[in-house]
Amino acid sequence: MILFFRTPQQSVIAVECKDTLNKADSDKLCWLFGEATPESEENLQGCFVGPRREMITPWSTNAVEITQNMGLEGIARIEEYFPVANEDAEFDPMLQRMYKGLNQNVFTTNRQPEAIIYIEDLEAYNEQEGLALSKEEMDYLKKVEADLGRKLTDSEVFGFAQINSEHCRHKIFGGTFIIDGEEQESSLFQMIKKTTQENPNKIISAYKDNVAFAEGPVIEQFAPADHSKPDYFQVKDIKSVISLKAETHNFPTTVEPFNGASTGTGGEIRDRMGGGKGSWPIAGTAVYMTSYPRSEEGREWEDILPVRKWLYQTPEQILIKASNGASDFGNKFGQPLICGSVLTFEHQENNEQYAYDKVIMLAGGVGYGTQRDCLKGQPEAGNKVVVIGGDNYRIGLGGGSVSSVETGRYSSGIELNAVQRANAEMQKRAYNVVRALCEEENNPIVSIHDHGSAGHVNCLSELVEECGGLIHMDKLPIGDQTLSAKEIIANESQERMGLLIDEKAIEHVQKIAERERAPMYTVGETTGDHRFAFEQADGVRPFDLAVDQMFGSSPKTYMVDKTVERKYDVATYDITKLDEYITRVLQLEGVACKDWLTNKVDRCVTGRVARQQCQGELQLPLSDCGAVALDYRGEKGIATSIGHAPQAALADPAAGSVLAVSEALTNLVWAPLAEGLDSVSLSANWMWPCRAQEGEDARLYKAVKALSDFCCALEINVPTGKDSLSMTQKYPDGSKIISPGTVIVSAGGEVSDIKKIVSPVMVNNPKSRFYHIDFSFDTLQLGGSAFAQSLNKVGSDVPTVKNPEYFRDAFLAVQQLVNEGLIMAGHDISAGGLLTTLLEMCFANVDGGIDVCLDKMKNTDIVKALFAENPGVVIQVSDADAPRVKKILDDAGVGYIKIGTPCEERHIMVSMNGYDYQFGIDHLRDVWYSTSYLMDRKQSFNGKAKERFENYKQQPLDLVWGKEFTGKLSQWGLNPDRREASGLKAAVIREKGTNSEREMAYSFWLAGFDVKDVTMTDLISGRETLEDVNVIAFCGGFSNSDVLGSAKGWAGAFLYNPKAKAALDNFYARKDTLSLGVCNGCQLMIELGLINPEHPADKKAKMMHNDSHKFESNFVSLTIPQNNSVMFGSLSGYKIGTWVAHGEGKFNLPLPEAEYNVVAKFTYDGYPANPNGSSYSVAAIASKDGRHLAIMPHPERTIFPWQCGYYPRKNDQVTPWIEAFVNARKWVENQKK
Repeated sequence: MILFFRTPQQSVIAVECKDTLNKADSDKLCWLFGEATPESEENLQGCFVGPRREMITPWSTNAVEITQNMGLEGIARIEEYFPVANEDAEFDPMLQRMYKGLNQNVFTTNRQPEAIIYIEDLEAYNEQEGLALSKEEMDYLKKVEADLGRKLTDSEVFGFAQINSEHCRHKIFGGTFIIDGEEQESSLFQMIKKTTQENPNKIISAYKDNVAFAEGPVIEQFAPADHSKPDYFQVKDIKSVISLKAETHNFPTTVEPFNGASTGTGGEIRDRMGGGKGSWPIAGTAVYMTSYPRSEEGREWEDILPVRKWLYQTPEQILIKASNGASDFGNKFGQPLICGSVLTFEHQENNEQYAYDKVIMLAGGVGYGTQRDCLKGQPEAGNKVVVIGGDNYRIGLGGGSVSSVETGRYSSGIELNAVQRANAEMQKRAYNVVRALCEEENNPIVSIHDHGSAGHVNCLSELVEECGGLIHMDKLPIGDQTLSAKEIIANESQERMGLLIDEKAIEHVQKIAERERAPMYTVGETTGDHRFAFEQADGVRPFDLAVDQMFGSSPKTYMVDKTVERKYDVATYDITKLDEYITRVLQLEGVACKDWLTNKVDRCVTGRVARQQCQGELQLPLSDCGAVALDYRGEKGIATSIGHAPQAALADPAAGSVLAVSEALTNLVWAPLAEGLDSVSLSANWMWPCRAQEGEDARLYKAVKALSDFCCALEINVPTGKDSLSMTQKYPDGSKIISPGTVIVSAGGEVSDIKKIVSPVMVNNPKSRFYHIDFSFDTLQLGGSAFAQSLNKVGSDVPTVKNPEYFRDAFLAVQQLVNEGLIMAGHDISAGGLLTTLLEMCFANVDGGIDVCLDKMKNTDIVKALFAENPGVVIQVSDADAPRVKKILDDAGVGYIKIGTPCEERHIMVSMNGYDYQFGIDHLRDVWYSTSYLMDRKQSFNGKAKERFENYKQQPLDLVWGKEFTGKLSQWGLNPDRREASGLKAAVIREKGTNSEREMAYSFWLAGFDVKDVTMTDLISGRETLEDVNVIAFCGGFSNSDVLGSAKGWAGAFLYNPKAKAALDNFYARKDTLSLGVCNGCQLMIELGLINPEHPADKKAKMMHNDSHKFESNFVSLTIPQNNSVMFGSLSGYKIGTWVAHGEGKFNLPLPEAEYNVVAKFTYDGYPANPNGSSYSVAAIASKDGRHLAIMPHPERTIFPWQCGYYPRKNDQVTPWIEAFVNARKWVENQKK
């Protein structure tokens, strides 16, 4: 039956349960639904918008689990419906539908599982299901039928199509190219592999796994001793490997942007989880490329093509929803996004139309693992096949096939059926199990693979490929009882990992999985018979093939094309219009401010982010290099960056590849790489409209060859990548829009010292100078530039790198300058050219500018000097260091010219050939920021986008240190080398979906505590009572994905489980205890009333959604008022920078301020420096006696200067926040005296 509950906001929550609920259980649901009221009627009148009835949402999955954790049984589904005025109301047809009334059939689909079908007509089935099988592949399947002596089942044909799709098998990259009648010597894949064959450098694993591994340094592992029970963190040394990976999810993002980008992010994270025998993702990257968003009229360059009748979503909707989806997944999983890019582009010339109507969504990232586990083990007969993660749903069916053809070829039903749903919290649980097994002394994983394209049939077959396996279908979890065998086998439900595990370890792994609330299913075993089969409980096998029949005989792909020379008009210009030109360039999404992206994505979670996008006292997104520490010692790390140049590639595909690599490297050069370029590896992701028009396949071959040759000359490798070669959008009228051939290069490498990474923000020191260093060895050219694009031109005059050896010398020379600490600030020259570079170096400051003289430039054209995008860098060095800098560059044979000096005026004053050109920094900064505002106003509510635009430059970080603060570990007697127990015990308590336990634990550990890892399952089961600890900390994250309100489900787990409630009550009844709740933990403490239990029930504090109604991420200043709290009392008077990263961080305090023990406030009252609109600008409150503290910002992520978005004191080892944790230790020590 369906029960309906009406929330105070008037939405309706529908609950499917087996039986009528008793009054106590109904009251539990009313509390859970935010004091909702049960509806007495079984049928509700009116119009409602809600989820598609056939799609069980991740929201429902989490809500049902919350009820189970509260002791409620028999609830199968929970969904929320929103009342609307009439049937004409707007809604998202991809995810929602209109309901005219809600009744007892709101979840009914009237569908039965389809029987196994034996395919009589392969050709008809291929087209009917959208399988994209070629004639050769169908001929092959007919041969398999003959060998088997029977017709193939729908499961076998469908599975074969997914496994052998272009998306999965990369047949074009492995195929033979015949260009202009001549068969080419190498395949595309061979040319990419050549880079690693010639320059293996530090590569350990390439091309044979979902992720590439390079040798890494010895680092500290900080982890619990035993993951199967509550246990204490310990430190040990491990030999690491570094991973690099990038994926694209273009088709799903075009069709349904939020889930497409979200599952693309999740899939790429799973790739880094599934390397070797398991590894650890640590930070992500993202790239979005669409057609023009047309956010405002008057942007003339956007008129080059007429507006199309978009197939699914407008480009603006795709940009916002896709970035929301990718950000949401990373935020909830707990992966910071530290680097990214955006490009919008359309062009029409030579009767050809180019645009990213079929969009690009790239999700990439870096990670690490142990050298012990970086290679997969050898399967043996009898190994157990295990699936960890969520249920099977009718989701993502045929994604591999549909992604392999132009979007719009098949019916929208088939294309929508290939769209997936994302549940980051479920993936985090699966990851916690993998993390635990990899951190233990003996990892029982033989092999591991993520569930992505083609679901079980692809993942599990690859696990057992070397010896065969049998999968018992009745052991697979089924979330939708109407699934057919084919749908069970091949659905692409996300958040699942397949593992091969030694049978002896199954019980231990099960204990860990149960503790993490990660669903675990032992579904089969390896057989040794080299067959792969799925078997039903009745013994029928809907899928039963020899392994080599599945993988071994895909027909050879031939790409026959001829070279087509396409010329594009060059940009013409007038040097009297420089102000107009820079105004246009700065508004292009590819050049403009990306604050609308960075302000909603977590850039600090893990506490190991050493460099993210936002820089300077205004925290503007200016850094193109991202970096993370490999442990909490703040030295060894990984840096990553991105490069692309598709506009240039249109005119010259070879130059486009070279420029993409060059941009990635000039973005990466600011991090001190452990072994220079030998530390660098690249991922190349190819998005190309193959077969779309004559000459495209030849262009792709030329582009791949150029990248291979350039990387070989630079002596770097490309050990990983991906291709998506159907980049064409087909419209109902038969027209096509071709996406420009694009390669996105992601670079990654080991960093020797993350504290030495150079910032792009100019230092206002008059005794310094700026040098321009050219890396291209080419004349300045405007082809393929943002300048040309702003004038609706491409141009054929594209720059390149003329001498790769010179580029290498220049890169290594700058690396030496970085390592010796000689660069005060540095920025690459790419999108927007030199003028944009100089402006961006000044944007994050509130004072000062640059006087520039370009007379020494060989080129005499001011427009080319300011807007050409030849690879190069600008560095700022002190006058005192200039002789050393010049010597290093001279010794390396690298050319450079002095181009400027800092000045007091707020301008860039350019002098060239007797003429002066003045550019106002603050005015142009607003121009640059305006594009971000146009996007932000579509994602932020309550006028917050406008407030942000008005206030961003009015709120520089305001930091004040106490006079007694030295910034040294020795001030508090702290020893980061400590390995022995101290006897002072703290516990970090986490729930499923929290993601900040490690940085919290380390902060207490460094302060001198022994820190225990405690899960809610430990408390609910009684394994943990908290009796032996004096401090508990509730960590941040998204418990239960914030479903039904942040921390509501977490609070329910405490309130409605007797052992957990008793442990908590007993802890708070003691007088020798302290507690801290950060972010999600703060929300929990407020929900449970742990801070102010004395306040009346109708005056309780509450945590509400941020005023913007979106996730807010920012580095802000907190003012610590005079207070008596144990942890913050000694910090009274300080103003300290810290991270905020939350969606429901608004303190709603109904009583006068004097009724609260306020221990931290946002330094500015206005948004965005006060990111949530809290009462009295409150950021943290404590109990009356000061022992219990709840704070929304993250002091545990800012105990070290390198973790901070801005920290001007150069020689500090720690920030003032460490004192809060030391204060907790001292208080406990005093209690024990």
